[in-house]
Amino acid sequence: MSLMDLLASRASRMKASEIRELLKLLDQPDIISFAGGIPDPALFPSQAIADAYASVLGGPDAGMALQYQVSEGYLPLRRWLAGQMGKLGIACDEHNIFITSGSQQALDYLGKLFLSPGDTALVTWPTYLGALQAFNAYEPRYDRLTPDGGNMTPAAYQQAAAAAGGKVKFAYLVPDYANPTGETLNRAQREAVLDLAGELDIAVIEDAAYRALRYDGEGEPPILALDCERSGGIDNARTLYCGSFSKILSPGMRVGWVCAPRRVVERLVLMKQASDLHSPSINQLVMHRVSEAVFDRQVEKLIGAYRGRRDALLAALEAEMPDGVSWSRPEGGMFVWLTLPEGSDATALLARSVKEARVAFVPGNAFHADGSGRNTMRMSFTLADARAVGEGVPRLAKLMG
Repeated sequence: MSLMDLLASRASRMKASEIRELLKLLDQPDIISFAGGIPDPALFPSQAIADAYASVLGGPDAGMALQYQVSEGYLPLRRWLAGQMGKLGIACDEHNIFITSGSQQALDYLGKLFLSPGDTALVTWPTYLGALQAFNAYEPRYDRLTPDGGNMTPAAYQQAAAAAGGKVKFAYLVPDYANPTGETLNRAQREAVLDLAGELDIAVIEDAAYRALRYDGEGEPPILALDCERSGGIDNARTLYCGSFSKILSPGMRVGWVCAPRRVVERLVLMKQASDLHSPSINQLVMHRVSEAVFDRQVEKLIGAYRGRRDALLAALEAEMPDGVSWSRPEGGMFVWLTLPEGSDATALLARSVKEARVAFVPGNAFHADGSGRNTMRMSFTLADARAVGEGVPRLAKLMG
């Protein structure tokens, strides 16, 4: 008998992230990487964070910072976040805010909360790989969500879910500068998602990890804000908003949050108590101080830097890519999505690219719940300086040509 023979059935659904594996390439100095969707560490507010840690540990809050914390999260941070949500048109208070160890933990908890084996999650094709990984442990099936139209009828979704032995439980999507496509849903598309969710009587999980990083035009209201308008307030809403400090202040501190109806927060608190009791106290105290001090200024700094990198990547693609290759033109976020000619295989291209051109990207099939999309790929521009774009894109285009 092997211990592997004792594993739960869900263990077979847990697979290594292609992105996590690709991040290992960053340790090779000659690799030009457009792979990891990570912020530029040179832009972190390092001094503000260092000052906040020193202030917390050197002041009267040191004991609190090093002590256990309530499972809901540090109250001043939750109140600050409730204020930020209010600026987005979502009237709420601290009882609607739940602190997580990054938004990835929020996705895991929501999968655990809603999914029984055989239930259906509606996701876009493609969708965020980390969400698929989080949900996979709870043994769902996936069906396709198409916010711009062409969805199945509610009855057809329900019948397909029932045939698989479960129910449709939620629709998951990244409406702003999506990972991996960079696309943003307009208001009509957001309303259509809510319409479908209402007809199916399911939850909506709104992953807002990139929302603050808008480079062009005016932003659309969060789905949760539209939901609150319809339902009469957050405690009647069906949308669960997942936010994160990782893309703005620091991914290493692992602080995210869920904004949701109070009854959902209460359930998430029970999960937190059983899982890790609470997110690290000291990181929450520091994140609160840093956010109050520099959040808006930090957003503006990142927008200025990343807008230029996006523009440089788009210009290089326009100048270098061969006929038959198309790409998204994101209004914000971190990613450009490329579509290669039919019959192309981006996974095979990656192997050649790393070996021959020393350029990395992420093959698109990793983001498709059914493994399709083999002729697609994701490129991240947040770490792409002038040298990376100027050398990397021509090398990649040459291989494609």
